[in-house]
Amino acid sequence: MASRQTVTTADGPPPAGSYSPAVRAGDFVYISGQGPLDPGTGEIVAGTVAEQTELTLANLGALARAAGGSLADAVKINVYLADIADFAAFDAVYARVVPAPRPARTTVAAGLNGILVEIDAVLHLPRGGS
Repeated sequence: MASRQTVTTADGPPPAGSYSPAVRAGDFVYISGQGPLDPGTGEIVAGTVAEQTELTLANLGALARAAGGSLADAVKINVYLADIADFAAFDAVYARVVPAPRPARTTVAAGLNGILVEIDAVLHLPRGGS
């Protein structure tokens, strides 16, 4: 296996710039920030922060599956919210979707250019499976 492999999937949105959707390096997968984008069109899907979180986590999960894992393999997740007042609504969806034991997480408010939430992750996938 090469020291770094790009991970892509047709089940998630295409990159919106010059970056890899995910990169596997050894036993770790680094998933770029995902947002509430339609996997087929790459267009932003409007909705509440809860609805956008559902889609964002689905896009993150699609890349995790393409790498051979799932959100259960996440060891670190970073969350960016356009408005920190949306934390409770975001966290309710996150708690339902991301399985325990949950990964370490950082949540910050950030300017997100038209979306309410963006999430990136680091997965640990030991060789031979998760």
